[in-house]
Amino acid sequence: MRDAVTTLIRNYDVAGRYLDRNAVDSLKAYFETGTVRVAAAAVITSNAAEIVKQAGSQLFDELPELIRPGGNAYTTRRYAACLRDMDYYLRYASYALVAGDTDVLDERVLQGLRETYNSLGVPIGPTVRGIQIMKDIVKGLAEESGILNTSFIDQPFDHMTREFSEQDV
Repeated sequence: MRDAVTTLIRNYDVAGRYLDRNAVDSLKAYFETGTVRVAAAAVITSNAAEIVKQAGSQLFDELPELIRPGGNAYTTRRYAACLRDMDYYLRYASYALVAGDTDVLDERVLQGLRETYNSLGVPIGPTVRGIQIMKDIVKGLAEESGILNTSFIDQPFDHMTREFSEQDV
């Protein structure tokens, strides 16, 4: 698992280059946003259960066929599995926020999950929608906690939805 710093250094090392002005500026920007990244992760940590519950409720309100007989979240076991997966995405999004890098998502969430979802017949559209709902909730809670610019919160959530959407899952 890499973070923004190790990724940048690795790329320069592979190219056999010294850090240039762009690299230094990238490092400076990463460290300047460190406090708000940690604050956003703290918001997620302290509200995780409520975020998942609220996102699940909104998702099932928007797509009620998921919880009807024959739906992918029908039965208590499947419903719980859906919420468990949402919690999983949220937890790893918080890691990626702190790291300032989506490598942890690729390594720990996205690799292998596509095959699992394919084998289980899990529809990707509702998964993508659930992740986006969680992003919106997190951004709102971050703003309420005093984080003024929440645009950095988009990165891990958008990365997951983009990767899911680009694949035939």
